[in-house]
This record gives sequence, C-alpha cells and structure tokens, in this order.
Amino acid sequence: MKDFLNKLYRNHSLIYKVLLFICTTFLIVYLFPKSGKFKYNFEKGKPWQSENLYAPFDFAIKKSESEINKEKEDIINNGTLYFSIDSSIENKVKTAFKKEFTTNFSDTISLTSSSELYKTGIDIISQLYAFGVLNESYSFSEEKRIVILDERVKKQEGIYFDLIKLDKVTSVIEKVLKKHKLSSNKTEFVSLFYDLVEPNLTFDKSFTDKALQEELDKIVYARGSIEKQTLIVSKGEVVQGDKYQILKSLQSEYESQVWSKSSYIWILFAYTLLVALALLMLLLFLMKYRLSVFENNTKVTFIFFNIFLLIFLTTMVVNYNSKFIYVVPICILPLVFKAFFDARLGLFSHVITVLLLGFVVPNSYEYMFLQIIAGIVTILTVKELYKRANLFISVGQITLIYFIAYFAFFVIHEGTVETLDWKTFGYFVLCGLATLFVQPLIYVYEKVFGLVSDVSLLELSDTNSKLLKELSNKAPGTFHHSLNVANLAESSANEIGANAMLVRVGALYHDIGKMKSPTYFTENQSTGINPHDELSSKESARIITDHVIDGIEIAKKNNLPDRVIDFIRTHHGTSVVYYFYMQEKKNHDDVDRLDFSYPGPKPFSKETAILMMCDSIEAASKSLKEPTSTKIDAFVENIINKQIEEGQFLNANITFKEIESIKKVLKHKLANIYHLRIEYPE
Repeated sequence: MKDFLNKLYRNHSLIYKVLLFICTTFLIVYLFPKSGKFKYNFEKGKPWQSENLYAPFDFAIKKSESEINKEKEDIINNGTLYFSIDSSIENKVKTAFKKEFTTNFSDTISLTSSSELYKTGIDIISQLYAFGVLNESYSFSEEKRIVILDERVKKQEGIYFDLIKLDKVTSVIEKVLKKHKLSSNKTEFVSLFYDLVEPNLTFDKSFTDKALQEELDKIVYARGSIEKQTLIVSKGEVVQGDKYQILKSLQSEYESQVWSKSSYIWILFAYTLLVALALLMLLLFLMKYRLSVFENNTKVTFIFFNIFLLIFLTTMVVNYNSKFIYVVPICILPLVFKAFFDARLGLFSHVITVLLLGFVVPNSYEYMFLQIIAGIVTILTVKELYKRANLFISVGQITLIYFIAYFAFFVIHEGTVETLDWKTFGYFVLCGLATLFVQPLIYVYEKVFGLVSDVSLLELSDTNSKLLKELSNKAPGTFHHSLNVANLAESSANEIGANAMLVRVGALYHDIGKMKSPTYFTENQSTGINPHDELSSKESARIITDHVIDGIEIAKKNNLPDRVIDFIRTHHGTSVVYYFYMQEKKNHDDVDRLDFSYPGPKPFSKETAILMMCDSIEAASKSLKEPTSTKIDAFVENIINKQIEEGQFLNANITFKEIESIKKVLKHKLANIYHLRIEYPE
C-alpha cells in the first residue's frame, strides 16, 4: 500500500493532467448541441454538390418558417374576441329610467306626448343594449369578429363595431330621437341617460387567449410527404424553392431521428472522441515543444480553462441568437496566450479552439476560416502588448480582416452586394471593442493564476519601484552594476530572439540579496576598508554565496513573480567563489570545493543563461587594466568558455551559435563602454 501511495505521489502531476483532460473533454461535449449532424452541406440558390440524393426514409415536408408565421398572423388577425355580458344591467337601466322619467319631463305636457317620449326612451335603451355597452374602449379593429357570452354560454355574435363605447352613447341617442322626430328633446335625454347608462360588457381576455391558442395549436406544420427512395435532388441541380424546403425537412427529420434513437450513445461517444483528439493534440504539442509549460500544472489548467471559457461563451451566444456569433471576441485567446507564453502556442491553441467551435456554430466553414485568419493576424501584428497603441492597431487590423473576409464570403454566396447585411459589420466592430478587454483580463489572470506577462514586467522594470529604490540606497554600487548588466542582457537577448523584457527585469533584481550585507561586496566598498580581511576564506565565501538565498527571501517577501526569482537562483549557477577558494587552497591542501560553490541550480532557459554571462562579464570587467579590443575579446572568450567547460549551460536551451552571438554583442558593448576604437585587420 505504501509503495502504491508513493507511486501515486511521484506521478501526481501526470494524474492531475489526465483528470483535467477528461473533465474538460466532458464539459465541452456537454455544451455541444443535442442533435446529430446532417452529412450533406447545401445552400439556397447553389447547385447540389453531392451525388443524387434519395429519401433514406419516409418523412413529412415541413412548411417554411415564413409560411407558418403567415398562418399564425392570419389566425391572430382573424381571431374572435370574447366579451362577458351582465344581462341584469338592461332591466336595471329601464327601471331607473321609468323612475326618473316623470322627474325629468314636465307634467304639463300632454299624455300623448308623454307616452311618445317614454317609448322613445325605452327604444334608446334597447338600441344601447342591443349588443351591449363596453366598460372601456379597446384598440381593436372595427371589423374584428366578436362573441358575447352570458355565463360562458354564447349569446350572440357580431363585429366589434356593433358594441357601444361610452363616448358613442350620445350619437345613439341622437339617432333614435331623429328617428322619432324628437330632436328638440336631445338635451333632456342626454342629461337623463348620462346618469342612467351603465356598461354591461367586459372583455374576457383569458377566454379569448385560450380560444386563440386552440386555433394556433391546430396549425399543421407539414404539407405533404416524401416516400422512401424517392429522388429528392440530382447532382448539379440548383437548390431552391420546394427542393430547398424538402432538404431542410430531411435535415431536421434526420437530426431528430438520429439523436432520439438508440444511436444517441454512439453519437455522444463520437463527439467525445473528436474533442479528446483535439485536446490530446494540444497536450502532445506542449509535451514536445513546450515542456516547461507541460510540466507546470497551473499553466496547463490556465490553457484548458481559457479554451473551455471561449467555447462556453460562444455556445451561450448561439443558444440566445446565432446572429450575434461574431460579437464573441475569439481573438482574445491568442492575445492572452501570447502575453503569457509565446506566439506559436497561442496560434496552435487558437486553431484547436476554432476547430471545436465548428461543432457549435452555424456556417461552420465560413466561421472557422474567418476566425483562423483573424487569429493569424493577431499573432503576426501584436508584438509588444504592454504598449497600448500596439493593441489598438492590432484590433483595427483584426476588424479589417473580418470585414474583408465576410464581404468575400457574402459575394460568393449571394453573387451580389445589393443585399449586403451591414449589421454584421457592426458586430465585427463590437467584437473589436470587446477584444480590448484583454488588458484587464490579463491583470485578473496574473492575480488568479500567478502568471507574469510583459505588462507586469514593464511595471517591475521601473527603477523607481520600492524594492529597487531600497537597493539603490543600501547598495548603490550593486544597483549600478545591475543597471549595467540589464543593458548588456537586454542587447544580448534581442540579438538571439529571447525575451528581452524578462531578462532585463531579472538583471535588475538578480543581486537584491546583497542589500543584507552590502559592504561585503567590492562594488559597495567606498571607504577602502574590506571586512573580509577579518574573516576566514570559508566565512567570506559563505557570505558571498548567501546573497543568492537572501535575494530569494527578499523577492518572496516583496511578492516578486517566480519567473523573476529564477534569475536570482541561477545567475551564479553552481560556480565557485574563485578568489576565496584559491586563498583557502594556499593554506590548506584538502579543500572541499562545495564549501565555496553557489547552491544553484544552473540556468535552465536562454534568458537565465544570458544573465549569467552578462553578470560575470560586467563584474569582472572592472578588473581590466588598460583595456584594448584584443584584451576585451580574450577576456569575454575566457569567461564564457570557462562557464561552458563547467557545464553551466547544459540545462539551458541555448545553442553554441547563440552563445557566439552573445559574445559578439558583449565585446562590442564593452568596447563602447571603454571608448575603444574597433581594430580592423590590415
């Protein structure tokens, strides 16, 4: 059991990557659309590219979306409105009229006139309540069909125009009075009925909506059917009209049948295989070409997280409305990866992500072409992300590429520019603006994942920062030495294509451990007193080598990134404090070399190797007396060749050719520092 646990512990990094790989695969597959994929590609108005297609099974021809929408619109426009009636209101108004009649009309009028007026009033009430009086006005069409319900039972039907609105009561009174030739009594009747008339009709919205829904539910979504083995379309035939609708029906039926039957598990398995294959290619790329990234679980997690995040965002947008698909800033991915890693990894990851998105988005070929081209442009144009102008220029170029590629695809599909959808260009502009969000996103990632980008390196290179200010105050000689080393290292890095910003920052902080005991280092001894004179060679060597450990402690206390701390660890490698080692050998024959050696490790990257060379050259150059070009050349060759002989660069991925280039830069720089003229051969 113990051996098993030890084995698990030794392989815990690999086990973590396997679990991460499996989880990411299943999460991505979960986001994929729950349907099969129709194996034929076709477009309206374009020739059928495949062989003759025969119906693989019986299926119904579905109506187009426009046809269904037209039917729905007709049903809604011709739908019936239902009103509930209170039948007691009419009798109530008649009773009230009878009671108020004698009060409102003078007793002095003749009996005949009184009888005529009373009949007229009853006629007015009958006219008002022939269909009913509405409790409020509605904005329905006058021709809209209506049904009046009494206790949910149909009483009568008509059109909305037949119903009396409250503002139409006066016109009904006038019409009846005119009919009875009693127009002179209009004022009395209007005044009387103004107080008597009550609405007896209420719009029954719930019943109307229910009836409308029942009509909508009766819509048939198919028109005709196709039998198995019927020829649907021939090779070269233009796909349009009924042919297009039949193909769309077959595609829909095929996808629904495939996904709903027993083959569900097989399709899910196939999706999983494809996603796993894509992610496996990414892992293999890391393992073969970016081993330092592959061995760092945090960085692998960071890469997989960003890929999943973009697939998740794109899926959400597609599910909401696929026309906004180009608003998702896919080019953020290569920008982020280039900021934290390099261009090659950024482009490879971008291509893998876009290939996976091909399962999610409509018009997958067009989408993948656009995004891959945009990703390439992103990698090629963004050189120094920490410069704001560069990011804006790059985003402008990316947006322009979107414009050009989309325009070309549209013309190919439609054959004209007259129907060009200008809204899509607006989506590309929004995508470009969203891409600018990469700057705050990089900052968030630095804090969450503990990574370092060129933006942070630029901040750390500021000599007015707290830690470098402290170094300049406590150890001014060391600070000056660090500045000189930074300049040499930056030039060397530029010469061989290494990360110049990273090596410059590493050079500025590589000797911060000397702040603990600054006077024990010659560059800080301004009084002429050397404290090493009172110490043994072994004690002096220990103080000198301890500045590496002290530097690491100070760096961690001040939250410097690990990439910068690596320079502090490795800038002396496992070399020997040669002066005190030789002093000890003069007095003792048996000397342990390890007592005078730095703890290491040896440099393990181009940048850390460059710093070791430049640090040694700059420090030793102070001892040059009457320097000449010949002396400087021999001096540089001797120091770097000695480091090579000691195997200090065995772990660094630096070539002999690159070392020779660095030697050339250092010779040129030292010649300029000492104001020497280059000696040309005769």
